[in-house]
Amino acid sequence: MWKPAEADPRRLTLLLKSAYWAALLIIAGMVMAAFVLLQQMMAAQQYDRAVLDIVSTQKILSQRIVFLAAAADTATRDKQPALLAALQEATDQFEQNYDLLLERIGADAGLSAPPEPGSVEAVLFAKPLHLDHFTASLAARSRRLASVIDARMNGAYGEFNRKIDGQAISLDAPVANAALSGYAALSASIRAHAEEKSKGLLRLHRSLFYATIGSIVLVALFIFRPMSGVITRKTHELIAARNSMAFIAIHDGLTGLYNRGFLTDHFDELLKSAQRRRERVAVVQLDLDRFKQINDTLGHGAGDFVLVAAAQRMRESCRASDLCVRLGGDEFIMVLNGAGGSEDINMVAGRVLSRINQPIVYQGSTILPAASAGIAVYPVDAENAQDLLVHADLALYAAKKEGGGSAAFFSEQLRLELDHRKQLEHDIQTAVRERAFEVHFQPQVSLRDGRIIGVEALVRWKHAERGMVSPGEFIPVAEKCGLMADIGRIVIAKAIGQAAEWQRDGIDFGRLAVNVSGSELREADFDVFLFRTLEQAGLPPTKLSLEIVESVILDDEKTGIAMKLRHIRSAGIHLELDDFGTGYASLSHVNPNEIDRLKIDRRFVQNIHENSDNSKIVRAITELARGLGISIVAEGAETQAELDSLSAIGCDQVQGYSIAFPMPQDEAREWLAARSPRVRKLRLVAGAG
Repeated sequence: MWKPAEADPRRLTLLLKSAYWAALLIIAGMVMAAFVLLQQMMAAQQYDRAVLDIVSTQKILSQRIVFLAAAADTATRDKQPALLAALQEATDQFEQNYDLLLERIGADAGLSAPPEPGSVEAVLFAKPLHLDHFTASLAARSRRLASVIDARMNGAYGEFNRKIDGQAISLDAPVANAALSGYAALSASIRAHAEEKSKGLLRLHRSLFYATIGSIVLVALFIFRPMSGVITRKTHELIAARNSMAFIAIHDGLTGLYNRGFLTDHFDELLKSAQRRRERVAVVQLDLDRFKQINDTLGHGAGDFVLVAAAQRMRESCRASDLCVRLGGDEFIMVLNGAGGSEDINMVAGRVLSRINQPIVYQGSTILPAASAGIAVYPVDAENAQDLLVHADLALYAAKKEGGGSAAFFSEQLRLELDHRKQLEHDIQTAVRERAFEVHFQPQVSLRDGRIIGVEALVRWKHAERGMVSPGEFIPVAEKCGLMADIGRIVIAKAIGQAAEWQRDGIDFGRLAVNVSGSELREADFDVFLFRTLEQAGLPPTKLSLEIVESVILDDEKTGIAMKLRHIRSAGIHLELDDFGTGYASLSHVNPNEIDRLKIDRRFVQNIHENSDNSKIVRAITELARGLGISIVAEGAETQAELDSLSAIGCDQVQGYSIAFPMPQDEAREWLAARSPRVRKLRLVAGAG
């Protein structure tokens, strides 16, 4: 069954909005209709009240006219003018009000059909009331009487006028009474019609009210109820999503263990709690040995399966009060609360390692995992979370140096090594800021003709106090503290600058080879930096090659390195696969469209004349490269016997101490200049041309 909440969220949102607005419009329409009807009722009441006020005024005016007429006729001469003026004013107002009344009522005396009994028109124009006739008669007689009184006051009153006057006065009272009765009947008729109209409007308003209530009920049943159901469901989904996000925020997505963020946020509180209880806390850092080999040989799916199994076994081997955390990759942390003595801690660590090291079956293949552990104890080895983790990591490194598969405690010797490492990190940071790293160059030559085919740029560091520091000592520390990319850029810039200078001076150096680490290639602007450095130095891209190790190729799909390398190679820069044969690269990566040269690792070259296995390996690699059209160079050749064996195999490009040691730039310049082919310079003879 189709569910809008699951099938199309946008359609559901549109449906909810449409239903909401439809319901709102229906209710608003009903409310507006009720408002309009109420306005009509109020307007009708005001209209009827105004008409009734006019009718009441007419009734009063009719009596006032009779009264003023009688008073003016019998008053003395000095009072008659005022009464006569009042009579004329009352008559004028009486006529004006009657005209206004007809206009308000909208009565028409010219209707062909007789008016209905009891209607306003019947009161005005039909017998027996005939209000229109008596109103006009009363006004006419009032004016005639006023003329007679005015003539009398002016002495123009004759016998004929006296008869008219007497006749007029005798007729005014019945006419006035008839007008009064007519206005009373008109008032009653208007009230009856107003009441009937009010009842009709009230009935309509009542019906509209019931319709509004019914509409609200229908909207609630067929719009708001489904809408509230959807909103309730979506609210539950949002709450579930929020809870899921909260879980994901503190848990590792693969193994379900707590993650680094949770450990960072809660480790200090855990140590404070242990301090209050005067308990020891042990930090056990675990790392899977040869995990990279599992990923490289069986794939990342197998690696993930091993990580999940290791995490599950870790949980099963510790107590409920202990904390299991995945730091990332194949690194885990166990925080043991109330750890007890060293023997107890060692027993727990041994039990966990024994459980993790049991075989794992994955898709028919048996995997033999191995793990090492480093242990640091609070408050013996450190009193804060950061130092505990660092000390546990050093202990783990010590356990791995002993062969792995075991646990090691942090010791005073490791503390000294830590101090040395911290000082070394500080010195490396200073050297990066001062660009103090130097570049030495080791030539690569052809055994066939002795021609220089290239030079490899190697980083060297001369410490102000300790002298030359071995790359094997400072490079791992630089990689650990994230400074290798900065060092690599310093080496690349200096090496390209020196090579460009040789190029301008006509010194043949073949091609400059520079080692590039994965951390450098993962930087977003590495290719931009590389092209800019070449352009500023004036070195053609074809005179540069980048040496990368096999692990970089294996990780390129996840990091985007492959696309960056293709971009770099398309610009003319060569790519070399360094230390070939020591990693786990697939042969699919040995592609002439991606790699220009293979570099055989020194462990296969050393004593090649005495080790038949190494000789076979080098021969196989050489034939593979030759068949693919990829050049090859062997590094680490130190004796003439090794050179002869490589030449006999067919690997004629070599690099090693037997050719030359890595040299500073000045010595390398002299070495290269002495072996560069001399170019004759043409001299112009005087008078030539």
